[in-house]
Amino acid sequence: MLVVTTNSIDGYKVVEYMGMVRGIIVRSPTIFQGFFGSLKNIVGGSIGAYTNMCDTARQQAYDYMIGHAERMGANAILAMRYDAAEVSGRFSATEVLCYGTAVVLAKI
Repeated sequence: MLVVTTNSIDGYKVVEYMGMVRGIIVRSPTIFQGFFGSLKNIVGGSIGAYTNMCDTARQQAYDYMIGHAERMGANAILAMRYDAAEVSGRFSATEVLCYGTAVVLAKI
């Protein structure tokens, strides 16, 4: 699956627009990530546990988006973007959304 952040790809033409595709995941830190993240917050610096959690969440959202596009019959995704938001509530959680436009491309 070809995935780009641009609206077109040189050497290809869009044969069919399949529609918007998305992958979404909501993740919260484990107890250990939260504990070590809190300690690191006191002294400052990069919080590796949170970085890994966010990276994993983005990858999962991306993979879900790819699966959505494949089920629609697309062979590419144009204008791919990420969005993230904190989910309010009793526990700390982050929503990660990956979305784009599923298309069928043909080589020119």
